[in-house]
Amino acid sequence: MARPNQARLDLAALRHNLSVARQLAPRSRMMAVVKANAYGHGALNIAGALQSLVDALAVACIEEAIELRYAGITTPILLLQGVFAAAELATAAQLDLWVTITNEQQLSWLEEAALPTSLTCWLKVDTGMHRLGVAPDNALHFYQRLQASNNVDKNIVTCTHFAAADDVHSQQTQQQLAVFEALSFAALRSAANSAALLAWPSAHYDWVRPGYMLYGNSPMLQEHPQAQALVPVMTLTSAVIALRDVAAGEAVGYGGTWVAQRPSRIATVTVGYGDGYPRNATNGTPVLVSGQRAPLAGRVSMDMITVDVTDLNHVQPGAEVVLWGVGLPLAEVARCADTVGYELTTRMPARTPRVVVNA
Repeated sequence: MARPNQARLDLAALRHNLSVARQLAPRSRMMAVVKANAYGHGALNIAGALQSLVDALAVACIEEAIELRYAGITTPILLLQGVFAAAELATAAQLDLWVTITNEQQLSWLEEAALPTSLTCWLKVDTGMHRLGVAPDNALHFYQRLQASNNVDKNIVTCTHFAAADDVHSQQTQQQLAVFEALSFAALRSAANSAALLAWPSAHYDWVRPGYMLYGNSPMLQEHPQAQALVPVMTLTSAVIALRDVAAGEAVGYGGTWVAQRPSRIATVTVGYGDGYPRNATNGTPVLVSGQRAPLAGRVSMDMITVDVTDLNHVQPGAEVVLWGVGLPLAEVARCADTVGYELTTRMPARTPRVVVNA
């Protein structure tokens, strides 16, 4: 029999989360972000489920877009970082991909290209994130050059990205909004990622770009009422494969980082950092064993973890263990591992099967 690990993907939850996004921004067009293998959920599964329900999809790079096109996804796809070489523009035209322009080099490649058809372009403006995008003072010049190019259709969208929209009290977000609003030319606009979609209605504009929230996770630093409606898409599960009793004073796991303070019952679970569970999860990190919370006891191994089930009733080998998902928020586990939920799902390896339910 196969190891019992799986990442269950509930597509009904995905559709529900999309409906939450639509209710928050009913007048905006919807672009679902499926970069990084749909945040580890499986790009083909997620894009296939969403393609008829959204106005466009977004990926980081052309390789991700090619995978979707070759799998039969026909929905418009935006390259969020644009192209990395001039030759990619011909591929973008061939596959009907939308292209983000973030700098002078990308714009020059576009102006000089010999393309069979014009491209839909998004112009990224750096309003304060300071990663990618043209300076606000140069945005009009870039926009005019895009309008003048025969390689560009005239449905140009001006976009930006927030650095701190996950904080409802962020002064930086207010400043970025002010910079974006001050742009002097008329174009379709897009600014809202998941956090801004949830918490900054003034940033919804013509297009919204939810990603993390579609997978049922809140990007917010604080509890937020709009995020409470989200339902986890991924539930990572495994099973108990062994039980043993240890005496007070005995250590468990590599390095002996957990020592029993009383006679204890330890369950071994067949999941580890080789399956996507974070190695730096600390002692006490919660898991669910047959629906009951229990603390991690000992260092995470490549293929196994150990859990203190002393206070649980009737735990037997084969009992289901939930590492995160329904009943155990991803964010709680991430905090115990000193990381964010984005990283935990995105780094989910291929070894852990994705099992789709409620398709």
